Amino acid sequence: MEQFTLGWIDISIMLIYIIAMIWYGLKHAKQSNSEDYFLAGRNMTWPIVGISLFAANISSTTLIGLAGDAYSTGISVFNYEWSAVVILVFFSMFFLPFYLKSKVYTMPEFLEKRFDSRSRYYFSFTTLIGNVLIETAAPLYIGSLIFEQVFPTIPGSVIIIILAVAAAAYTIPGGLSSVVHTEVIQAILLIIGSIILTYMTFEAVGGWGNVMAAMESKFAAGDLKNSPEDMLSLIRPMDDPGVPWTGLITGVPILGFYFWANNQFMVQRVLSARNLDQGRKGALFGGLLKLPVILIMVLPGTMAIAMPEHIFPALDNPDLVYPALVFNLLPVAIKGLVLAGLLAAMSSSISATLNSASTLITMDFVSKLRPGMTSKQLVRAGQIATVILVILAASWAPNIKNFDSLFKYLQIVLAYIAPPVVAAFLLGLFWKRANGTGAFAGFIFGFIAGILLIQNGDTLAAGVHEVFPKLALYNKETATYYIHFLHIATGLFFACVLVIILVSLVTAPPPAEKIAEMTYKKDIFTEETRELKGKPWYENYRTLSIILLLITAVVVGIFW
Repeated sequence: MEQFTLGWIDISIMLIYIIAMIWYGLKHAKQSNSEDYFLAGRNMTWPIVGISLFAANISSTTLIGLAGDAYSTGISVFNYEWSAVVILVFFSMFFLPFYLKSKVYTMPEFLEKRFDSRSRYYFSFTTLIGNVLIETAAPLYIGSLIFEQVFPTIPGSVIIIILAVAAAAYTIPGGLSSVVHTEVIQAILLIIGSIILTYMTFEAVGGWGNVMAAMESKFAAGDLKNSPEDMLSLIRPMDDPGVPWTGLITGVPILGFYFWANNQFMVQRVLSARNLDQGRKGALFGGLLKLPVILIMVLPGTMAIAMPEHIFPALDNPDLVYPALVFNLLPVAIKGLVLAGLLAAMSSSISATLNSASTLITMDFVSKLRPGMTSKQLVRAGQIATVILVILAASWAPNIKNFDSLFKYLQIVLAYIAPPVVAAFLLGLFWKRANGTGAFAGFIFGFIAGILLIQNGDTLAAGVHEVFPKLALYNKETATYYIHFLHIATGLFFACVLVIILVSLVTAPPPAEKIAEMTYKKDIFTEETRELKGKPWYENYRTLSIILLLITAVVVGIFW
Protein backbone atom coordinates (compact mmCIF):
# COMPACT_ATOMS: atom_id res chain seq x y z
CA MET A 1 0.00 0.00 0.00
CA GLU A 2 1.19 3.52 -0.74
CA GLN A 3 2.69 5.59 2.04
CA PHE A 4 0.47 8.06 3.85
CA THR A 5 1.77 11.63 3.74
CA LEU A 6 0.90 14.80 5.64
CA GLY A 7 1.74 18.40 4.82
CA TRP A 8 2.85 20.96 7.37
CA ILE A 9 -0.63 22.54 7.48
CA ASP A 10 -2.28 19.27 8.52
CA ILE A 11 0.44 18.51 11.04
CA SER A 12 0.08 22.02 12.49
CA ILE A 13 -3.68 21.59 12.89
CA MET A 14 -3.17 18.32 14.74
CA LEU A 15 -0.53 19.78 17.06
CA ILE A 16 -2.69 22.82 17.82
CA TYR A 17 -5.58 20.51 18.61
CA ILE A 18 -3.53 18.40 21.04
CA ILE A 19 -2.29 21.48 22.89
CA ALA A 20 -5.80 22.99 22.97
CA MET A 21 -7.35 19.81 24.39
CA ILE A 22 -4.76 19.54 27.13
CA TRP A 23 -5.34 23.20 28.04
CA TYR A 24 -9.13 22.81 27.94
CA GLY A 25 -9.00 19.64 30.00
CA LEU A 26 -6.82 21.25 32.67
CA LYS A 27 -9.11 24.28 32.75
CA HIS A 28 -12.02 22.05 33.80
CA ALA A 29 -10.02 20.00 36.29
CA LYS A 30 -11.65 19.04 39.59
CA GLN A 31 -9.60 17.40 42.31
CA SER A 32 -10.58 19.11 45.57
CA ASN A 33 -11.99 15.80 46.87
CA SER A 34 -12.53 12.22 45.72
CA GLU A 35 -16.11 12.84 44.53
CA ASP A 36 -14.96 15.77 42.39
CA TYR A 37 -12.04 13.84 40.95
CA PHE A 38 -13.74 10.52 40.22
CA LEU A 39 -17.35 11.61 39.54
CA ALA A 40 -17.04 15.29 38.52
CA GLY A 41 -18.89 16.31 41.69
CA ARG A 42 -22.02 14.40 40.55
CA ASN A 43 -23.23 17.57 38.86
CA MET A 44 -23.42 16.78 35.11
CA THR A 45 -26.52 17.63 33.04
CA TRP A 46 -28.10 15.30 30.46
CA PRO A 47 -26.57 16.80 27.26
CA ILE A 48 -23.05 16.42 28.66
CA VAL A 49 -23.76 12.92 29.97
CA GLY A 50 -25.19 11.82 26.61
CA ILE A 51 -22.43 13.31 24.47
CA SER A 52 -19.82 11.94 26.85
CA LEU A 53 -21.31 8.43 26.53
CA PHE A 54 -21.25 8.72 22.74
CA ALA A 55 -17.71 10.08 22.58
CA ALA A 56 -16.35 7.45 24.97
CA ASN A 57 -18.03 4.68 22.98
CA ILE A 58 -17.31 5.95 19.43
CA SER A 59 -13.63 6.00 20.15
CA SER A 60 -10.91 5.42 17.61
CA THR A 61 -11.28 1.67 18.14
CA THR A 62 -14.98 1.68 17.26
CA LEU A 63 -14.55 4.20 14.44
CA ILE A 64 -11.74 2.22 12.81
CA GLY A 65 -13.42 -1.10 13.58
CA LEU A 66 -16.80 -0.14 12.12
CA ALA A 67 -15.33 1.02 8.82
CA GLY A 68 -13.02 -1.99 8.60
CA ASP A 69 -15.71 -4.56 9.31
CA ALA A 70 -18.17 -2.83 6.96
CA TYR A 71 -15.52 -3.04 4.23
CA SER A 72 -14.82 -6.75 4.75
CA THR A 73 -18.19 -8.22 5.83
CA GLY A 74 -20.86 -5.53 5.33
CA ILE A 75 -23.14 -3.34 7.41
CA SER A 76 -24.14 -6.06 9.92
CA VAL A 77 -21.56 -4.54 12.26
CA PHE A 78 -24.14 -1.78 12.85
CA ASN A 79 -26.12 -4.29 14.92
CA TYR A 80 -23.81 -3.49 17.82
CA GLU A 81 -24.75 0.18 17.51
CA TRP A 82 -28.55 0.13 17.28
CA SER A 83 -28.85 -2.58 19.93
CA ALA A 84 -27.25 -0.11 22.36
CA VAL A 85 -30.49 1.91 22.23
CA VAL A 86 -32.54 -1.01 23.55
CA ILE A 87 -29.99 -1.72 26.25
CA LEU A 88 -29.80 1.91 27.37
CA VAL A 89 -33.60 2.09 27.66
CA PHE A 90 -33.56 -1.04 29.84
CA PHE A 91 -30.63 0.33 31.83
CA SER A 92 -32.34 3.68 32.42
CA MET A 93 -35.57 2.08 33.57
CA PHE A 94 -34.28 -0.62 35.90
CA PHE A 95 -30.60 -0.33 36.83
CA LEU A 96 -29.75 3.36 36.93
CA PRO A 97 -32.11 4.22 39.84
CA PHE A 98 -30.35 1.64 42.03
CA TYR A 99 -26.88 2.79 40.99
CA LEU A 100 -27.55 6.44 41.80
CA LYS A 101 -29.50 5.74 45.00
CA SER A 102 -26.70 3.59 46.38
CA LYS A 103 -24.20 6.48 45.92
CA VAL A 104 -21.49 4.10 44.72
CA TYR A 105 -18.30 5.14 42.96
CA THR A 106 -17.82 1.86 41.09
CA MET A 107 -19.82 -1.06 39.71
CA PRO A 108 -17.88 -3.58 41.81
CA GLU A 109 -18.85 -1.52 44.86
CA PHE A 110 -22.50 -2.01 43.87
CA LEU A 111 -21.96 -5.76 43.66
CA GLU A 112 -20.59 -5.76 47.20
CA LYS A 113 -23.71 -3.99 48.44
CA ARG A 114 -25.90 -6.61 46.75
CA PHE A 115 -23.72 -9.70 47.35
CA ASP A 116 -20.40 -9.55 49.20
CA SER A 117 -16.77 -8.43 48.96
CA ARG A 118 -15.69 -11.53 47.00
CA SER A 119 -17.80 -10.48 44.02
CA ARG A 120 -16.56 -6.92 44.31
CA TYR A 121 -12.88 -7.80 44.15
CA TYR A 122 -13.29 -10.36 41.39
CA PHE A 123 -15.29 -8.01 39.19
CA SER A 124 -12.97 -5.09 39.88
CA PHE A 125 -9.94 -7.16 38.93
CA THR A 126 -11.49 -8.49 35.69
CA THR A 127 -12.75 -5.00 34.78
CA LEU A 128 -9.23 -3.63 35.17
CA ILE A 129 -7.91 -6.35 32.87
CA GLY A 130 -10.61 -5.52 30.32
CA ASN A 131 -9.90 -1.81 30.53
CA VAL A 132 -6.21 -2.32 29.92
CA LEU A 133 -6.64 -4.92 27.14
CA ILE A 134 -9.57 -3.24 25.36
CA GLU A 135 -10.27 0.41 26.07
CA THR A 136 -6.73 1.69 26.58
CA ALA A 137 -4.49 -0.63 24.57
CA ALA A 138 -6.71 -0.67 21.46
CA PRO A 139 -6.68 3.13 20.85
CA LEU A 140 -2.93 3.14 21.38
CA TYR A 141 -2.60 0.38 18.79
CA ILE A 142 -4.74 2.33 16.32
CA GLY A 143 -2.62 5.42 16.84
CA SER A 144 0.57 3.52 16.16
CA LEU A 145 -1.00 1.77 13.14
CA ILE A 146 -1.93 5.07 11.50
CA PHE A 147 1.02 7.23 12.39
CA GLU A 148 3.58 4.55 11.57
CA GLN A 149 2.36 5.01 7.98
CA VAL A 150 2.89 8.77 8.23
CA PHE A 151 6.18 8.72 10.12
CA PRO A 152 7.83 5.41 9.13
CA THR A 153 11.14 6.36 10.74
CA ILE A 154 9.55 6.61 14.19
CA PRO A 155 9.12 3.23 15.96
CA GLY A 156 5.55 2.24 16.82
CA SER A 157 6.45 1.96 20.51
CA VAL A 158 7.51 5.62 20.56
CA ILE A 159 4.24 6.69 18.89
CA ILE A 160 2.27 4.71 21.51
CA ILE A 161 4.15 6.44 24.32
CA ILE A 162 3.50 9.89 22.83
CA LEU A 163 -0.24 9.21 22.49
CA ALA A 164 -0.45 7.82 26.01
CA VAL A 165 1.34 10.80 27.52
CA ALA A 166 -0.90 13.26 25.61
CA ALA A 167 -4.08 11.64 26.95
CA ALA A 168 -2.71 11.29 30.47
CA ALA A 169 -1.58 14.94 30.55
CA TYR A 170 -5.04 16.20 31.51
CA THR A 171 -6.57 12.98 32.85
CA ILE A 172 -4.15 12.52 35.74
CA PRO A 173 -4.44 16.04 37.19
CA GLY A 174 -8.06 16.76 36.16
CA GLY A 175 -10.09 13.61 36.80
CA LEU A 176 -13.52 12.87 35.32
CA SER A 177 -14.49 16.53 34.94
CA SER A 178 -11.58 17.09 32.54
CA VAL A 179 -12.41 13.89 30.69
CA VAL A 180 -16.11 14.66 30.22
CA HIS A 181 -15.65 18.29 29.13
CA THR A 182 -13.03 17.41 26.53
CA GLU A 183 -15.24 14.57 25.28
CA VAL A 184 -17.99 17.04 24.37
CA ILE A 185 -15.61 18.94 22.07
CA GLN A 186 -14.18 15.71 20.71
CA ALA A 187 -17.60 14.26 19.88
CA ILE A 188 -18.60 17.35 17.92
CA LEU A 189 -15.35 17.31 15.95
CA LEU A 190 -15.68 13.59 15.34
CA ILE A 191 -19.21 13.89 13.94
CA ILE A 192 -18.27 16.81 11.68
CA GLY A 193 -15.25 14.93 10.35
CA SER A 194 -17.28 11.78 9.71
CA ILE A 195 -19.97 13.69 7.80
CA ILE A 196 -17.33 15.32 5.58
CA LEU A 197 -15.64 12.00 4.91
CA THR A 198 -18.96 10.30 4.07
CA TYR A 199 -19.77 12.99 1.52
CA MET A 200 -16.30 12.81 -0.04
CA THR A 201 -16.46 9.01 -0.25
CA PHE A 202 -19.87 9.09 -1.92
CA GLU A 203 -18.60 11.61 -4.47
CA ALA A 204 -15.46 9.61 -5.16
CA VAL A 205 -17.32 6.35 -5.92
CA GLY A 206 -19.74 8.16 -8.24
CA GLY A 207 -22.99 7.31 -6.49
CA TRP A 208 -24.70 4.30 -4.96
CA GLY A 209 -25.25 2.59 -8.33
CA ASN A 210 -21.48 2.23 -8.75
CA VAL A 211 -21.19 0.75 -5.26
CA MET A 212 -23.72 -1.98 -6.10
CA ALA A 213 -22.07 -2.69 -9.46
CA ALA A 214 -18.63 -2.97 -7.86
CA MET A 215 -19.88 -5.35 -5.18
CA GLU A 216 -21.59 -7.58 -7.77
CA SER A 217 -18.45 -7.67 -9.89
CA LYS A 218 -16.12 -8.47 -7.00
CA PHE A 219 -18.48 -11.10 -5.60
CA ALA A 220 -18.66 -12.82 -8.99
CA ALA A 221 -14.85 -12.77 -9.20
CA GLY A 222 -14.52 -14.26 -5.73
CA ASP A 223 -12.88 -11.13 -4.28
CA LEU A 224 -15.82 -10.44 -1.95
CA LYS A 225 -16.82 -12.86 0.80
CA ASN A 226 -20.53 -11.95 0.85
CA SER A 227 -23.08 -11.17 -1.86
CA PRO A 228 -24.21 -7.55 -2.29
CA GLU A 229 -27.53 -8.43 -0.63
CA ASP A 230 -25.73 -9.83 2.43
CA MET A 231 -23.28 -6.92 2.52
CA LEU A 232 -26.20 -4.48 2.87
CA SER A 233 -28.32 -6.52 5.27
CA LEU A 234 -28.37 -6.32 9.07
CA ILE A 235 -29.99 -9.73 9.52
CA ARG A 236 -27.65 -12.57 8.55
CA PRO A 237 -27.99 -16.40 8.53
CA MET A 238 -26.95 -18.55 11.49
CA ASP A 239 -23.64 -19.54 9.91
CA ASP A 240 -22.63 -15.99 8.97
CA PRO A 241 -19.09 -15.15 10.20
CA GLY A 242 -20.03 -11.51 10.89
CA VAL A 243 -23.18 -11.22 13.02
CA PRO A 244 -25.42 -14.32 12.73
CA TRP A 245 -29.08 -13.71 13.59
CA THR A 246 -28.88 -16.11 16.52
CA GLY A 247 -25.93 -14.20 17.91
CA LEU A 248 -27.76 -10.91 17.32
CA ILE A 249 -30.69 -12.05 19.47
CA THR A 250 -28.63 -13.57 22.28
CA GLY A 251 -24.93 -12.69 22.19
CA VAL A 252 -25.09 -9.02 21.17
CA PRO A 253 -27.40 -8.07 24.11
CA ILE A 254 -25.04 -9.83 26.56
CA LEU A 255 -21.97 -7.98 25.32
CA GLY A 256 -23.93 -4.73 25.06
CA PHE A 257 -25.40 -5.02 28.53
CA TYR A 258 -21.96 -5.52 30.00
CA PHE A 259 -20.55 -2.58 28.09
CA TRP A 260 -23.36 -0.08 28.77
CA ALA A 261 -24.79 -1.19 32.13
CA ASN A 262 -21.94 -2.90 34.02
CA ASN A 263 -18.69 -1.50 32.69
CA GLN A 264 -17.16 1.19 34.89
CA PHE A 265 -15.75 2.84 31.77
CA MET A 266 -19.25 3.79 30.56
CA VAL A 267 -21.43 3.81 33.69
CA GLN A 268 -19.13 6.27 35.46
CA ARG A 269 -20.41 9.00 33.13
CA VAL A 270 -24.00 8.40 34.19
CA LEU A 271 -22.99 8.23 37.86
CA SER A 272 -21.76 11.81 37.45
CA ALA A 273 -25.30 13.01 36.61
CA ARG A 274 -26.89 15.70 38.80
CA ASN A 275 -29.89 13.48 39.54
CA LEU A 276 -31.80 10.45 38.26
CA ASP A 277 -33.79 12.41 35.69
CA GLN A 278 -30.64 13.96 34.20
CA GLY A 279 -28.94 10.57 34.16
CA ARG A 280 -31.86 8.91 32.38
CA LYS A 281 -32.17 11.61 29.74
CA GLY A 282 -28.41 11.56 29.23
CA ALA A 283 -28.42 7.79 28.66
CA LEU A 284 -31.29 8.07 26.16
CA PHE A 285 -29.57 10.95 24.37
CA GLY A 286 -26.42 8.84 24.10
CA GLY A 287 -28.51 6.09 22.51
CA LEU A 288 -30.04 8.53 20.01
CA LEU A 289 -26.58 9.63 18.90
CA LYS A 290 -25.76 6.02 18.01
CA LEU A 291 -28.33 5.80 15.20
CA PRO A 292 -26.68 8.12 12.59
CA VAL A 293 -23.54 5.98 12.86
CA ILE A 294 -24.89 3.77 10.04
CA LEU A 295 -24.68 6.72 7.64
CA ILE A 296 -21.51 8.49 8.71
CA MET A 297 -19.27 5.65 9.94
CA VAL A 298 -20.49 2.29 8.63
CA LEU A 299 -21.55 2.99 5.03
CA PRO A 300 -18.28 4.80 4.12
CA GLY A 301 -16.47 1.52 4.83
CA THR A 302 -18.83 -0.39 2.54
CA MET A 303 -18.64 2.27 -0.17
CA ALA A 304 -14.85 1.95 -0.18
CA ILE A 305 -15.32 -1.37 -2.00
CA ALA A 306 -16.21 0.63 -5.12
CA MET A 307 -13.32 3.06 -4.85
CA PRO A 308 -11.10 3.24 -7.96
CA GLU A 309 -7.72 1.63 -7.27
CA HIS A 310 -5.75 4.70 -8.35
CA ILE A 311 -7.43 6.54 -5.45
CA PHE A 312 -7.83 3.73 -2.98
CA PRO A 313 -5.57 0.67 -3.41
CA ALA A 314 -6.68 -2.77 -2.21
CA LEU A 315 -6.08 -3.31 1.51
CA ASP A 316 -4.95 -6.48 3.27
CA ASN A 317 -5.66 -4.99 6.69
CA PRO A 318 -9.30 -3.82 7.07
CA ASP A 319 -8.25 -1.67 10.04
CA LEU A 320 -6.59 0.70 7.56
CA VAL A 321 -9.80 1.43 5.61
CA TYR A 322 -10.81 4.55 7.56
CA PRO A 323 -7.35 6.17 7.63
CA ALA A 324 -6.85 5.29 3.96
CA LEU A 325 -10.09 7.11 3.09
CA VAL A 326 -8.94 10.13 5.07
CA PHE A 327 -5.48 10.29 3.50
CA ASN A 328 -6.55 9.53 -0.07
CA LEU A 329 -9.72 11.60 -0.36
CA LEU A 330 -9.58 14.69 1.80
CA PRO A 331 -7.90 17.95 0.79
CA VAL A 332 -5.29 19.79 2.81
CA ALA A 333 -6.53 21.31 6.09
CA ILE A 334 -9.71 19.21 6.01
CA LYS A 335 -7.47 16.17 6.29
CA GLY A 336 -5.78 17.69 9.33
CA LEU A 337 -9.17 18.49 10.86
CA VAL A 338 -10.47 14.93 10.43
CA LEU A 339 -7.23 13.45 11.74
CA ALA A 340 -7.56 15.78 14.69
CA GLY A 341 -11.00 14.21 15.17
CA LEU A 342 -9.41 10.78 15.08
CA LEU A 343 -6.90 11.94 17.65
CA ALA A 344 -9.87 13.21 19.63
CA ALA A 345 -11.42 9.76 19.56
CA MET A 346 -8.17 8.15 20.66
CA SER A 347 -7.56 10.52 23.53
CA SER A 348 -11.23 10.36 24.53
CA SER A 349 -11.14 6.60 24.92
CA ILE A 350 -7.74 6.51 26.57
CA SER A 351 -8.45 9.28 29.07
CA ALA A 352 -11.90 7.91 29.91
CA THR A 353 -10.55 4.45 30.59
CA LEU A 354 -7.63 5.69 32.61
CA ASN A 355 -9.96 7.67 34.86
CA SER A 356 -12.43 4.82 35.36
CA ALA A 357 -9.67 2.27 35.95
CA SER A 358 -7.93 4.51 38.48
CA THR A 359 -11.29 4.89 40.22
CA LEU A 360 -11.55 1.10 40.50
CA ILE A 361 -8.05 0.73 41.89
CA THR A 362 -8.48 3.57 44.38
CA MET A 363 -12.01 2.89 45.65
CA ASP A 364 -12.04 -0.92 45.44
CA PHE A 365 -8.50 -1.72 46.58
CA VAL A 366 -6.51 1.18 48.01
CA SER A 367 -9.31 2.56 50.21
CA LYS A 368 -9.96 -0.94 51.56
CA LEU A 369 -6.32 -1.65 52.31
CA ARG A 370 -5.83 1.77 53.93
CA PRO A 371 -9.25 2.90 55.20
CA GLY A 372 -7.87 5.93 57.02
CA MET A 373 -6.72 7.78 53.90
CA THR A 374 -7.95 11.33 53.39
CA SER A 375 -9.83 12.43 50.30
CA LYS A 376 -6.73 14.11 48.86
CA GLN A 377 -4.66 10.99 49.48
CA LEU A 378 -7.22 8.95 47.54
CA VAL A 379 -6.91 11.38 44.64
CA ARG A 380 -3.12 11.00 44.72
CA ALA A 381 -3.48 7.21 44.73
CA GLY A 382 -5.74 7.47 41.67
CA GLN A 383 -3.17 9.56 39.84
CA ILE A 384 -0.40 7.05 40.58
CA ALA A 385 -2.66 4.21 39.44
CA THR A 386 -3.25 6.04 36.15
CA VAL A 387 0.49 6.20 35.44
CA ILE A 388 0.83 2.45 36.05
CA LEU A 389 -2.12 1.66 33.78
CA VAL A 390 -0.66 3.78 30.97
CA ILE A 391 2.55 1.75 31.12
CA LEU A 392 0.70 -1.60 31.11
CA ALA A 393 -1.58 -0.64 28.22
CA ALA A 394 1.30 0.73 26.14
CA SER A 395 3.17 -2.54 26.68
CA TRP A 396 0.24 -4.70 25.51
CA ALA A 397 -0.92 -2.58 22.54
CA PRO A 398 1.52 -4.00 19.93
CA ASN A 399 0.07 -7.52 20.44
CA ILE A 400 -3.33 -6.54 18.99
CA LYS A 401 -1.96 -6.77 15.45
CA ASN A 402 -1.97 -10.58 15.83
CA PHE A 403 -5.79 -10.66 15.59
CA ASP A 404 -7.83 -10.70 12.34
CA SER A 405 -9.27 -7.22 12.85
CA LEU A 406 -9.54 -4.69 15.62
CA PHE A 407 -13.33 -4.94 15.99
CA LYS A 408 -13.24 -8.73 16.27
CA TYR A 409 -10.47 -8.43 18.86
CA LEU A 410 -12.66 -6.13 20.95
CA GLN A 411 -15.73 -8.37 20.75
CA ILE A 412 -13.85 -11.64 21.35
CA VAL A 413 -12.31 -10.34 24.58
CA LEU A 414 -15.75 -9.17 25.73
CA ALA A 415 -17.27 -12.57 24.87
CA TYR A 416 -15.22 -14.17 27.64
CA ILE A 417 -15.38 -11.36 30.20
CA ALA A 418 -19.05 -10.32 29.99
CA PRO A 419 -21.23 -13.45 30.57
CA PRO A 420 -20.64 -14.11 34.30
CA VAL A 421 -20.85 -10.40 35.09
CA VAL A 422 -24.15 -9.88 33.26
CA ALA A 423 -25.58 -13.03 34.86
CA ALA A 424 -24.72 -11.75 38.36
CA PHE A 425 -26.13 -8.26 37.80
CA LEU A 426 -29.41 -9.45 36.25
CA LEU A 427 -30.10 -12.14 38.85
CA GLY A 428 -28.99 -9.80 41.62
CA LEU A 429 -31.53 -7.16 40.68
CA PHE A 430 -34.50 -9.36 39.73
CA TRP A 431 -34.13 -12.46 41.96
CA LYS A 432 -34.11 -11.98 45.73
CA ARG A 433 -32.82 -15.51 46.41
CA ALA A 434 -29.50 -14.88 44.62
CA ASN A 435 -26.76 -14.73 47.25
CA GLY A 436 -23.07 -13.88 47.48
CA THR A 437 -21.89 -17.49 47.32
CA GLY A 438 -23.93 -18.11 44.18
CA ALA A 439 -22.61 -14.96 42.49
CA PHE A 440 -19.01 -15.79 43.36
CA ALA A 441 -19.46 -19.36 42.12
CA GLY A 442 -20.78 -17.96 38.84
CA PHE A 443 -17.74 -15.71 38.49
CA ILE A 444 -15.26 -18.52 39.17
CA PHE A 445 -17.10 -20.91 36.86
CA GLY A 446 -17.15 -18.31 34.08
CA PHE A 447 -13.43 -17.65 34.50
CA ILE A 448 -12.44 -21.33 34.39
CA ALA A 449 -14.87 -22.13 31.56
CA GLY A 450 -13.49 -19.21 29.55
CA ILE A 451 -9.92 -20.46 29.88
CA LEU A 452 -10.95 -24.00 28.90
CA LEU A 453 -12.83 -22.69 25.86
CA ILE A 454 -9.83 -20.66 24.73
CA GLN A 455 -7.53 -23.67 25.08
CA ASN A 456 -9.86 -26.31 23.63
CA GLY A 457 -12.07 -24.27 21.31
CA ASP A 458 -11.06 -26.17 18.16
CA THR A 459 -11.89 -29.56 19.67
CA LEU A 460 -15.23 -28.37 20.98
CA ALA A 461 -16.14 -26.75 17.66
CA ALA A 462 -15.35 -29.95 15.75
CA GLY A 463 -17.70 -31.86 18.05
CA VAL A 464 -20.42 -29.24 17.70
CA HIS A 465 -20.10 -29.38 13.91
CA GLU A 466 -21.07 -33.04 13.94
CA VAL A 467 -24.38 -32.22 15.68
CA PHE A 468 -25.14 -28.60 14.70
CA PRO A 469 -23.19 -27.83 11.50
CA LYS A 470 -24.30 -24.19 11.28
CA LEU A 471 -23.02 -23.40 14.78
CA ALA A 472 -19.43 -24.38 13.92
CA LEU A 473 -17.75 -22.34 11.20
CA TYR A 474 -14.77 -23.48 9.15
CA ASN A 475 -11.58 -21.46 9.00
CA LYS A 476 -9.85 -22.15 5.66
CA GLU A 477 -6.56 -20.59 6.74
CA THR A 478 -6.13 -22.82 9.81
CA ALA A 479 -8.21 -25.77 8.50
CA THR A 480 -10.09 -25.91 11.80
CA TYR A 481 -13.64 -25.32 13.03
CA TYR A 482 -14.52 -22.55 15.45
CA ILE A 483 -17.63 -21.34 17.27
CA HIS A 484 -18.66 -17.72 16.72
CA PHE A 485 -17.82 -15.59 19.74
CA LEU A 486 -21.44 -14.41 20.03
CA HIS A 487 -22.55 -18.03 20.44
CA ILE A 488 -19.77 -18.60 22.96
CA ALA A 489 -20.97 -15.60 24.97
CA THR A 490 -24.53 -16.95 24.91
CA GLY A 491 -23.52 -20.42 26.11
CA LEU A 492 -21.31 -19.00 28.86
CA PHE A 493 -24.06 -16.67 30.03
CA PHE A 494 -26.73 -19.35 30.45
CA ALA A 495 -24.23 -21.71 32.09
CA CYS A 496 -23.30 -18.98 34.61
CA VAL A 497 -26.98 -18.24 35.28
CA LEU A 498 -27.55 -21.92 36.03
CA VAL A 499 -24.55 -22.08 38.37
CA ILE A 500 -25.64 -18.97 40.29
CA ILE A 501 -29.19 -20.31 40.68
CA LEU A 502 -28.14 -23.80 41.81
CA VAL A 503 -25.49 -22.61 44.27
CA SER A 504 -27.82 -19.93 45.68
CA LEU A 505 -30.58 -22.50 46.24
CA VAL A 506 -28.35 -24.94 48.15
CA THR A 507 -26.81 -22.24 50.36
CA ALA A 508 -28.30 -19.82 52.88
CA PRO A 509 -30.52 -17.02 51.50
CA PRO A 510 -29.16 -13.46 51.69
CA PRO A 511 -30.19 -11.34 54.72
CA ALA A 512 -33.52 -9.60 54.14
CA GLU A 513 -32.09 -6.22 55.11
CA LYS A 514 -29.30 -6.61 52.52
CA ILE A 515 -31.66 -7.08 49.59
CA ALA A 516 -34.50 -4.81 50.72
CA GLU A 517 -33.20 -1.79 48.79
CA MET A 518 -31.15 -3.67 46.21
CA THR A 519 -33.77 -5.65 44.27
CA TYR A 520 -36.49 -4.51 41.92
CA LYS A 521 -40.09 -4.58 43.16
CA LYS A 522 -43.41 -3.92 41.47
CA ASP A 523 -44.02 -1.09 43.96
CA ILE A 524 -41.12 0.83 42.41
CA PHE A 525 -42.83 0.84 39.01
CA THR A 526 -46.18 1.84 40.56
CA GLU A 527 -44.67 4.72 42.52
CA GLU A 528 -42.74 5.95 39.50
CA THR A 529 -45.91 5.89 37.39
CA ARG A 530 -47.57 8.13 39.96
CA GLU A 531 -44.64 10.58 39.89
CA LEU A 532 -44.60 10.78 36.09
CA LYS A 533 -48.33 11.35 35.77
CA GLY A 534 -49.12 14.80 34.42
CA LYS A 535 -45.60 15.54 33.17
CA PRO A 536 -45.27 16.75 29.56
CA TRP A 537 -43.97 14.13 27.12
CA TYR A 538 -40.51 15.70 26.85
CA GLU A 539 -40.10 15.44 30.63
CA ASN A 540 -41.31 11.84 30.84
CA TYR A 541 -38.42 9.46 30.23
CA ARG A 542 -40.81 6.59 29.46
CA THR A 543 -42.38 8.52 26.59
CA LEU A 544 -38.95 9.52 25.35
CA SER A 545 -37.89 5.86 25.53
CA ILE A 546 -40.84 4.74 23.41
CA ILE A 547 -40.11 7.42 20.80
CA LEU A 548 -36.46 6.41 20.70
CA LEU A 549 -37.34 2.72 20.28
CA LEU A 550 -39.73 3.56 17.43
CA ILE A 551 -37.03 5.57 15.63
CA THR A 552 -34.63 2.66 16.09
CA ALA A 553 -37.18 0.22 14.66
CA VAL A 554 -37.54 2.39 11.56
CA VAL A 555 -33.75 2.55 11.03
CA VAL A 556 -33.39 -1.22 11.45
CA GLY A 557 -36.36 -1.80 9.14
CA ILE A 558 -34.76 0.26 6.37
CA PHE A 559 -31.57 -1.85 6.43
CA TRP A 560 -33.20 -5.16 7.33
